[in-house]
Amino acid sequence: MQKSPLQIARQGYMPKMPTALKGKVRLSEGAKTESVADHEAIQALFPNTYGMPVVSLEPSETQSVAPAINVGVILSGGQAPGGHNVISGLFDGLKRLNKDNRLYGFLGGPSGLIDGKYQELTAEIIDEYRNTGGFDIIGSGRTKLEETWQFDKGLEVCRKLGISAIVIIGGDDSNTNACVLAEYYKQKQCGIQVIGCPKTIDGDLKNSMIETSFGFDTACKVYSELIGNIQRDANSAKKYWHFIRLMGRSASHIALECALQSQPNICLISEEVEAKNMTLTDIVDEICEVIVARAEAGLNFGTVLIPEGLIEFIPAMRILIQELNDLLAANNEFASLEGDDAKREYIKQKLSKPSCELYRALPKAIAQQLTMDRDPHGNVQVSLIETEKLLIEMVSKKLAYLKANGMYSGKFATQHHFFGYEGRCAIPSNFDADYCYSLGQTAVQLIAAGKTGYMAVIRNLTAPAAEWIAGGVPITMMMNMERRNGKMKPVIQKALVDLNGAPFRYLAEHRAEWADANTSYIYPGPVQYYGPAEVCDQPTKTLLLEHPKA
Repeated sequence: MQKSPLQIARQGYMPKMPTALKGKVRLSEGAKTESVADHEAIQALFPNTYGMPVVSLEPSETQSVAPAINVGVILSGGQAPGGHNVISGLFDGLKRLNKDNRLYGFLGGPSGLIDGKYQELTAEIIDEYRNTGGFDIIGSGRTKLEETWQFDKGLEVCRKLGISAIVIIGGDDSNTNACVLAEYYKQKQCGIQVIGCPKTIDGDLKNSMIETSFGFDTACKVYSELIGNIQRDANSAKKYWHFIRLMGRSASHIALECALQSQPNICLISEEVEAKNMTLTDIVDEICEVIVARAEAGLNFGTVLIPEGLIEFIPAMRILIQELNDLLAANNEFASLEGDDAKREYIKQKLSKPSCELYRALPKAIAQQLTMDRDPHGNVQVSLIETEKLLIEMVSKKLAYLKANGMYSGKFATQHHFFGYEGRCAIPSNFDADYCYSLGQTAVQLIAAGKTGYMAVIRNLTAPAAEWIAGGVPITMMMNMERRNGKMKPVIQKALVDLNGAPFRYLAEHRAEWADANTSYIYPGPVQYYGPAEVCDQPTKTLLLEHPKA
């Protein structure tokens, strides 16, 4: 396989780790925990793994020699930079404890565990993937581990391979499934531990114990480089407004972090839109105000950042989408209609009056996207809705009205972009390479200590890596009950952008300055791997604002 010079150089990078993970380790246990909400319901569902203590790893002068074990690893859900380093950390940690330990990768995600598709991960394989992006070492998948028959099939496979622990690398849903699996195996006394690792570029898997999910740092730096490049072009050509949609369905963490790194003229935050009960018209009016003000200063260009999930946070749009979800669920009558016009008329007859009026006001292309095939849960596929085009069309109409009434004399030419897949498999930043390797090493120590139903965590992430704090958090501690597909289910609580938090407050304090005629763009440039620490090893602006150094 041919490799670029950077690939070759990165293979030799040795990730930095917390001091506690560099030698012999002991576990220190804290007080018992409880779930973030719905204590009785969560405890009833997880009687064997509820209430366990938070644990931290500390340096020790002694550590007992562990008998040889076999461990399985699963990559679950969407890709995030650093996944390969979690597996590298797992492998190295296992071999350090006992050279006869073996690591098996289940192929294609959780389905590999059920179907018995696996590969032993040897030093030769691992060395090819150190410090690389992607999940291609074993592949990933979105199969949910929820059914008893799945657990039993996985148990058969584990017994065949002599596996006594499984590490699931995934987001909130994947780690919820890890917790369910851990509870089942502990209840049945199967002798199989389950440990999770926090992954998602969306940044919404975080709480008091998880400062950030891995992949968020690298993805945001990749997107911010692209935004900076676009802003430099805009400031050079001085003729386009760029509407840029950014990945992140359920929260606006990516949009906020990229705004902090690049200082665009406008950054929409879904959670703020919801809190202010804003309509599409309100959003369009706010954008137009900035465009008109800049045009008066002779600046007919700018950038607008748009979170992927914005449309679901607009209260009226959310009601419309829910009505459409209910209407189109297994609706054979709708499916049998031919032609977009017939489908559009059918929908208008079935919607409530407010939703019908909103649906009529939408551009036809967007209205059609709202009625496309649903996801496996029966919900609209938000990533397929081109919100940036919707806003461009509505802003264009409003500006035409303003111009006709003598309130706007500028030019409005646009470009639209969607940044998503560009960041999911990037070569991990030094931060993510170090963080992920440390997570893998931490998972090994939790397994060695006999823990199950825990998520590996690393904290104090704004300090140098040697000062990071490694440990484990019971997954039940992060759970609450939510309605999914009409049923109440235990899930890890998603973290939305905190409108009282330091990162959003910083945006709110500076957005007027970034919007005005004194263009304040920052050009972050590409991810740097070699050079001074302040260039190469810095975490996200979000982390630095949330956890300021003393």
